[in-house]
Amino acid sequence: MPELPEVNTFQRYFDASALHQRIQRVDVHDDKIIRNMDGAQFAERLQGRSFTGSYRRGKYLFGALDNGHHVLLHFGMTGDIKYYEDPLDRPKYERFAFVFDNGFQLGFDDPRKFARILYLEDLQAYIDSLPLGEDALRISEADFLDLINAKKGQLKAFLLNQQYLAGVGNLYADELCYQTRIHPAARIEDLSQEEKKLLFHTLQKILNYAVERRAYYKDYPEDWLWQWRVEGFVPADGKGVVKKGTIAGRTTYFLSDK
Repeated sequence: MPELPEVNTFQRYFDASALHQRIQRVDVHDDKIIRNMDGAQFAERLQGRSFTGSYRRGKYLFGALDNGHHVLLHFGMTGDIKYYEDPLDRPKYERFAFVFDNGFQLGFDDPRKFARILYLEDLQAYIDSLPLGEDALRISEADFLDLINAKKGQLKAFLLNQQYLAGVGNLYADELCYQTRIHPAARIEDLSQEEKKLLFHTLQKILNYAVERRAYYKDYPEDWLWQWRVEGFVPADGKGVVKKGTIAGRTTYFLSDK
């Protein structure tokens, strides 16, 4: 599942290819991922419109239309977008495509059909209905501390709950716990205020680093957990060994004493 840095990369691509272009039509090949109307209605609503901007909240990307409405692009596990002109470049599993007046198309590719596309007349009402917490990259230290101080339970469960903090998924939660040397199963109520501050600042560092590198994993540092999520691996400093278990209902890699 794409997490905040990956969706931020999608947003950059969307902005560079789709903004301020008139949508001549929408070609819908398979409307299963369009969840709140059929393909014909979706195409009719968008014909003649243009995207004026975008908004990202955690893992959710919203394209803003010139009539004040929005299109939600939630990528699921395998969603992707591709901007192209030649029909031969059409993605293999394209479900629909915005066709612009300039002859280019922005196709939405999704092999497993887990994506979620919605046409939204009221963006804020939709966000409130989820409900969706503050974006993990935009939340202030004070708000983060107020939030975590009001919670109890396992740290990883808190990090994965999109109602609390939007954008952190399984992989980046594990990375955060590894870099702070705080066990993902640690109880929030047992953490010190300094540990909570460390979590906030390390999370910002990790997410900003990933965003700056467009979530290209091969550019991540060699000492990140990303590089060796393998049970039994011993880091170069020899401090601990990587273990694997289920925490907060998710497969989790963490550092443990030998």
